[in-house]
Amino acid sequence: MIRVAIDGPAGVGKSSTSKALAKYYGFAYLDTGAMYRACAWWCLKQGIDLDAAEIDERVVTETVGEFFTGDHFDISVDPDNPSVTADGEDISEAIRSSEVSTHVSKVSGIIPVRNVLIAAQRAYIAREASADSFSGGLGVVAEGRDITTVVAPDAEVRVLLTAREEVRQARRTGQSVKGVGAEDVAARDRIDSKTTNFTTAADGVTTIDNSDLTFEQTFDALVELVDAAIEEQEYERYAANLEGYDLDEGDEALIGRDGPSGASDGQSGPKQVGVLAIVGRPNVGKSSLVNRILGKRVAVVEDTPGVTRDRVSYDAEWAGTDFKLVDTGGWEVDVEGIDSAIASQAEVAVNLADAVVLVVDGQVGLTDTDERIVRMLRASGKPVTLAVNKIDDRESEYLTAEFWKLGLGEPHSISAMHGRGVGDLLDEALDSLRKAKKTSGYLTPYGLRRVALVGRPNVGKSSLLNQLAHEERTVVNDLAGTTRDPVDEIIDIDGEDWLFIDTAGIKRRQHKLQGAEYYSSLRTQAAIERSELALVLFDASVPISDQDLKVMSSAVDAGRAIVLVFNKWDAMDEFDKQRLERLWMTEFDRVTWAQRVNLSAKTGWHTNRLAKAMREALESWDKRIPTGKLNAFLGQLQSAHPHPLRGGKQPRILFATQASTRPPRFVIFATGFLEHGYRRYIERSLREEFGFEGTPIQISVNIREKKKRK
Repeated sequence: MIRVAIDGPAGVGKSSTSKALAKYYGFAYLDTGAMYRACAWWCLKQGIDLDAAEIDERVVTETVGEFFTGDHFDISVDPDNPSVTADGEDISEAIRSSEVSTHVSKVSGIIPVRNVLIAAQRAYIAREASADSFSGGLGVVAEGRDITTVVAPDAEVRVLLTAREEVRQARRTGQSVKGVGAEDVAARDRIDSKTTNFTTAADGVTTIDNSDLTFEQTFDALVELVDAAIEEQEYERYAANLEGYDLDEGDEALIGRDGPSGASDGQSGPKQVGVLAIVGRPNVGKSSLVNRILGKRVAVVEDTPGVTRDRVSYDAEWAGTDFKLVDTGGWEVDVEGIDSAIASQAEVAVNLADAVVLVVDGQVGLTDTDERIVRMLRASGKPVTLAVNKIDDRESEYLTAEFWKLGLGEPHSISAMHGRGVGDLLDEALDSLRKAKKTSGYLTPYGLRRVALVGRPNVGKSSLLNQLAHEERTVVNDLAGTTRDPVDEIIDIDGEDWLFIDTAGIKRRQHKLQGAEYYSSLRTQAAIERSELALVLFDASVPISDQDLKVMSSAVDAGRAIVLVFNKWDAMDEFDKQRLERLWMTEFDRVTWAQRVNLSAKTGWHTNRLAKAMREALESWDKRIPTGKLNAFLGQLQSAHPHPLRGGKQPRILFATQASTRPPRFVIFATGFLEHGYRRYIERSLREEFGFEGTPIQISVNIREKKKRK
């Protein structure tokens, strides 16, 4: 049985919210305020002068006592019909009259009268524990004064509803009807405060100030408290099944209480910062410099021109200054194909930046391409800091002199590989960034849902990213493996920001990969681990390969929420579509719980369906099933379909709990081993009952035996 006690001053909405709460759960509803009003009405009917200067408290107490013990009074606990009767007469409307409202505080202020009422109220509450009561033993919601501290101080849920005085007065005025004046809540407070405290909550009582809340918001807050109390009772009931079994310390920690829900951290908003772009011709060491600035190896580096192909941005910090650092592909002139696209991305990065670091190769010396880059930079009007890389020692310093010809001021000799001179370069670059007086970038906000675009090479990951962003964020080319570094992009979809991570295609035989492809593969796996949701892309226009399925499995094995995206669907004929449907029943049997979205990243066809699938998958990934509800469901499941007998014994589920979310992980305590087929049956049943569409489910079984008698 759940007892809910709701206290608070006049005008906070105790009655309306309490009745709604009782109806929601099938509980009884006890209006203790109506009991006090009935007492005042009865005293007036008996001719007692409640306006007298000195009220005879003994006479009032005896009259009220007779009212309750003489079978004159009755109150309905049906929230749909909370009527009050006296000698069989319905006085529900009469006790709301202005005359009764004026005198009720005088009656309730008499301590002996309160004692009589408290005893009666406790009796009504206790009656609901019976199976033949109105609620059938489920519970009761009692509202009124002293409920949380005197009448039901041990109630499972105790709440003090409160609101500002002007708000409560406005509500009372709005509730007044013809012939009944609005109650003066301030005057009522002054009288009631002589005998009860309703302004501050006692220990263990939850305060809900609903001054600025709607009725629905107040109700939802109460539902959350009652759900928690129900869960606690159910948990204790099912956990009792483990009594008498050997449990270790890990078990005690696991079943002690539900773990954290795994909600992501929030942030008020993204921080606006300056953007510093690193540009230069291919293979001068731009990505090495980026790694040195960030203090970790995030950009793929190889002694081969053209490893970096997209403009990739990172959150960075130097000497207390936060900024956005952009790595770019090598800028070249008079190039075609993918090299042209890479150069275009570098120019875009310069245009979007607030300041630029131009990196040149000190060992190679000044080139025509360096000079043409300088002309492009001058045209952009952005402040430029010149870095002469690969000056590994003092003896090589003379190599920087040649670069004074570029007219960009002092060349800074650095060694990105060894870190030599990088600090001085950054001091100069950030000084120019501050002088630019522009802050075009934002640090990546905490709390964004993180989505990794994964798939084998050339399935359209970058095309989909560009389509969702409605601009060319990454290089797209028919050449497989265009993307090398994971590319983070914040994209607004239906008014909500998402952090997308475009990854390199995962190749089948990773142990045979070399150089940039090897490091790209490692970073792709790290990007999956960093994400919450994986959009697994397939090229629907070609047969599904083992490589496709391996990519999908890597995301599932990482425990990420999944949405399967079949790209280039518009290029398929009816025969191909039927072929894919047959494959879905065979090759994709492991992920039949995942949502499918058929689309065209190139044209944008059906890309608007992605957001709904993504939200539903993440909602399932975050979902937690209360322990009581989980055990009740598994109990019904076990009764309907018990585990098969093995060796003359039948394993029995004792208790289950959801140990964690992201992904949902369930731990089952059983008397014996549960076979794989039965675990699959449990998983299918959990999905049918609770959803979990779009997320893997992990089920562990802990076998426990009875304690041996000593």
